[in-house]
Formats: sequence, C-alpha cells, structure tokens
Amino acid sequence: MNSNFHQPPPPITASANHPVQSLQEFLQNTEQQDRGHGFFELESPQFLEVNLNGRVNTKTGSMVAYHGNIKFTREGILDQGIGNLLKKAISGEGMRVTYADGQGKLYLADQGKKITLLRLQQESLVVNGNDVLAFETTLPHKITMMRKIAGIMSGGLFNVRFEGTGLLAITSHYEPLTLRVTPGNPIVTDPNATIAWSGNLTPDLKTDISLRTFLGRGSGESLQMMFQGDGFVVIQPFEEVYFAQAAS
Repeated sequence: MNSNFHQPPPPITASANHPVQSLQEFLQNTEQQDRGHGFFELESPQFLEVNLNGRVNTKTGSMVAYHGNIKFTREGILDQGIGNLLKKAISGEGMRVTYADGQGKLYLADQGKKITLLRLQQESLVVNGNDVLAFETTLPHKITMMRKIAGIMSGGLFNVRFEGTGLLAITSHYEPLTLRVTPGNPIVTDPNATIAWSGNLTPDLKTDISLRTFLGRGSGESLQMMFQGDGFVVIQPFEEVYFAQAAS
C-alpha cells in the first residue's frame, strides 16, 4: 500500500506564474481608484469609468456596473433623423446607442477589449460601429456606409462618423496600430481588422477575385478596404468574426 496515499497535498505557494495573494492584498490591488482624470477615466485597460453628471452616449450592452442615480434609455430609431433610418434598418446590429442620464459612476466594458480614449478638437474620425464604446453628447455622430458595396449588406460595412469636439472611447482587440496613408501610397486593409480612419478618407471596397478563387471561399483577405489620399487608418491584430461570417 502506498504510504503517501493519505498524506495531505503540499501547500500552495506563490510563484511568478501563480501569485498567491491574501484577500486584503487582492482588494488593494483591484479596488477602484479615483485618479481625478475627469469625465472619462480608465480604471484598467479594459474598464472605463464615467464620472457622470448629465448624459453620456454608450454602446448598448456595455454597462457592467454603476452607483448613483442613473437611468438608461435606448436611442430611438428616429433620434438621428430620417436619413439614418434606412441605414439602421439595413445594418441590423450596427451601432446601437443607450443614453445614460443622471449622476454617479458608470463602468463600461466590451468583451475584455482594450479601451482607447480620444479627445477630438474640431476633428473628424470614422470608427467601425462595433468598436465604439462611449462618447460625449457634444460629439455629433452619423452612420456612414461604404461606397461600392456591390450588394453586400453587412454590419461590418456600416461605420460611424464623428466630427466636432468631445471625448470618444473606442475599443480594440489588443494594441491598435496606426498606418499613415500618403498620396501615391495607398493602404489596403482587412475589413475585419480595421477599427477607424481619418474623416477625410473614403475607403473603396476591393475584391480580390483570384485569391477568393484560390481559397475556394470568401474570406477577410478576398474582401479588402483601400485607403488613398492623405490621412491614417487604425487596425488591430485580430479579425472580427461577425464580418467574416457576413462576407463569406
């Protein structure tokens, strides 16, 4: 009979890969902190704290916690005018906005994605609707649709144009990368990995028929976005599944 059969398991000890914390240490390391950064404050790369005193526009479903007196109202289909009604109907999910009104602290997150805070100052930026987390009401937004969509109706082709002054929180899977677009040197991206681009650029939808034929099916590589002119485009090291499914 094995003499070690009834021996208790060895005690758990801390290591670099498996750190053990006391409950007090855990609370100290994870507790919310007021850093005095203003209306938008990053509690961590994945958590946005909104110090609310009035209204903020948020991505529907992004609220994870709050305290205070806050009321949530979903944006009406006509709130952005008749011009956006058809685009919202076609895009399906698109970018659905919930208004958060009141006073308190609101915590937002989106599937563990990294949050980037931007302050636009009379500038324009187009963002994939899926990557918009929150923005100030002082920042007008408008749903935009890519040209030459060739009958492809996919939520990934519908984006949101911000133009004016205000705070904007966008999300990405991992660290985003910005590529400069210069005259004569276009940038071609995978729509699944494209987060945003400067408002002065209008991407063209490009289909690589030969590659589609080679692969034997639709893919993010066979459907491409081409940016030409003078500006920038922001990409992520991840392909959004929803677009690949819609385009296949």
